[in-house]
Amino acid sequence: MSVPALALCLAAVMTQGAVPAPARADTAQTTLAAETTLPAPAFRQIIQDQMKAFRQGDAAGAFSFATRTLQQLYQTPEIFIGMVRQGYLPVYRPKSVSFGRMKETEQGPVQEVYVTGPDGEDWLALYSFEQQDDGTWKISGCMLTKSPALGV
Repeated sequence: MSVPALALCLAAVMTQGAVPAPARADTAQTTLAAETTLPAPAFRQIIQDQMKAFRQGDAAGAFSFATRTLQQLYQTPEIFIGMVRQGYLPVYRPKSVSFGRMKETEQGPVQEVYVTGPDGEDWLALYSFEQQDDGTWKISGCMLTKSPALGV
């Protein structure tokens, strides 16, 4: 699997201390765990702000929503945005976006996001989050899977 297929939307389930798993998968599973201190609307806002940066072509802005681990992996905003354009077009240029449930997993919070890509295909993006040393929350990954028609 190529480097572009690895992260923005890395894996929603990551193992501690390991390199993140590939971003795309045919199925996604999460398990419930303890509650987080940040309400679901705050996670949704982070995702919306990153998508806004994508729309505006603001690579540095989009990169700023990624965890330090992802920033180290991709090294520059330009490499990061190139990976997103190549491997994550549905979240880079969505026709529509709607939010599903926010789940707590053993790895941290995961927000369901239903997107329709620019080609009209429906996708489920599972955005995972990680709290940083400064207390802020950043996107730690996103698992992108094909979704049946949304019907919304």
